[in-house]
Amino acid sequence: MRGGLWAFVYLVARRLLEFALLTARSGDAKEIELLALRHEVAVLRRQVGRPKHQPADRALLVALSRLLPRSRWAAFGVTPATLLAWHRRMVARRWTYPHRRPGRPNVDKDTTALVVRLASENP
Repeated sequence: MRGGLWAFVYLVARRLLEFALLTARSGDAKEIELLALRHEVAVLRRQVGRPKHQPADRALLVALSRLLPRSRWAAFGVTPATLLAWHRRMVARRWTYPHRRPGRPNVDKDTTALVVRLASENP
C-alpha cells in the first residue's frame, strides 16, 4: 500500500513539474518540439506499412479536422481528400434514407392473372 502511494505522489509531482515547465516554455520552443515530433512521425511512417484506421480513429480525425483550418490538415497523416471522403461517408451513413430500386414497382401475381384472363376473354 505504501509503495503504491509513493508511486502516485511521484507521478503527480512529475506531471505538475512537466506542466510548470510547459507553461514557462516559449512559443518558439513549443514549435521546435512540434517540428521534431512531426519529423519523428515521418521517419516512423517510412519504416512501418500503411496504417489501418478503425472507424473510431476515422471519426476522431474527422472531428479534429473540423477544428483546424485546411492549411493545417497536413498533420493528420492522410490527405485532405481522404478526410473529406471519410466525413462524407459518415454523414451519408447517418442521414441517408433507405434506397428503393429504380423503375416501376413489381405488379403482384393476382393483378397479372386478372389482366391475362381479361385479355384472353376479350380478344
